[in-house]
Amino acid sequence: MRRFLRMSHLAAVIGGVGFFAMSVLLLGVWPGRVLQEQIHASSPAHPLPLSAAEERGRLVYSQNGCAYCHTQQIRYLERDVRRFGRSTLAWETVFDYPHLWGTRRIGPDLSREYGVHTVDWEYQHLYSPRGVVAESVMPAFPWLFDGSPDRPKQSARDVVAYLETLGRDRDIAGPEGEKHALAACNCSDDVKRYAFDPPLLNASASMPRAVGQHPQFPAPQDHAGGLKLYARNCASCHGKAGEGDGPGAKGLHPAPRNLADHEYKNERLEAVLWNGVAGTSMPAWRDTPVEDLAAMVEVVKGFRRGNGAERAASSAAAQIYADNCAQCHGEHGAGDGYAASQFAIPPENFEQERPSMNAGLHALRDGVEGTPMPPFRDRLSEAEIADVAAYVRGFFKP
Repeated sequence: MRRFLRMSHLAAVIGGVGFFAMSVLLLGVWPGRVLQEQIHASSPAHPLPLSAAEERGRLVYSQNGCAYCHTQQIRYLERDVRRFGRSTLAWETVFDYPHLWGTRRIGPDLSREYGVHTVDWEYQHLYSPRGVVAESVMPAFPWLFDGSPDRPKQSARDVVAYLETLGRDRDIAGPEGEKHALAACNCSDDVKRYAFDPPLLNASASMPRAVGQHPQFPAPQDHAGGLKLYARNCASCHGKAGEGDGPGAKGLHPAPRNLADHEYKNERLEAVLWNGVAGTSMPAWRDTPVEDLAAMVEVVKGFRRGNGAERAASSAAAQIYADNCAQCHGEHGAGDGYAASQFAIPPENFEQERPSMNAGLHALRDGVEGTPMPPFRDRLSEAEIADVAAYVRGFFKP
């Protein structure tokens, strides 16, 4: 009997060890090998690894607990795909060890953060989140800066560099990469539908785009409601009265537009709200109902004020404009000059917006910081600058 009991203990120990080993093999080693084979088969030949700065930024991201609120995994769910874009493929996380996928979706998923925001917007958002997103619940990280959002320390530069890698490899892999991954995907039709079928790899409603159609905006009905919407969505950058002096304006380059210094056509404001302004920190608002956007259009138009003495352009103004401005702004001021396509930030379309005389004079004398618009004070006389400022205002037809 004693011998039997001793043997039973030994059998139990051997069985337990064997079961544990089998569990490790079946639940750890084998799935890992299958995943590695899938990654190898579906990834591009040379996915772009993280640089030294990006590796440091990943560490800063981890140390500051960003993964507690932000995920980096677009699930195979309709609502995730509709909001963020195509579902995450295994090969996209090939350099992600240990993974930072996160589990709590308090903040937006960052899988497709590449290209959504400008670097200066990211700095401002880290320094003071509510300076650019009024209702943000994200904590501030001022210790990553030297006193202001436009003075980032190396740790801030690194973490922003890391954020710009999220979604980058799949984006630069392009259509060829998607075709290769689809061919190697030994997966169900549902997986393929979420991972490859959505038309947009990045469906972020905030991502600016250079061109794009927008839906028909209705006539606004509620001005008071529009003021509340503006205060919640726009005033943090553009200021309460639209003068470009909101709390988030300091760290943004180019600075937010002084809306009171311009007269706009509805078409221009509608396009900006729906598409954003490429190359700047002005995001798109495609996740906002068009009725609300229409109300904000009316609020913005109401900020306009007279600013600067009016004057007529001289007979020489057309030639001065043709010699110095038409190559970018176009013959008729529509922002369609032959050089316009070379710039990340498109030239102004004076047919759809009219700067005040003061705004025009300032832009011509000093340029527009953060944009391709150069200063002309060393090229044109004061009289010629005033002529051009008056001349471009004539392109606008109310």
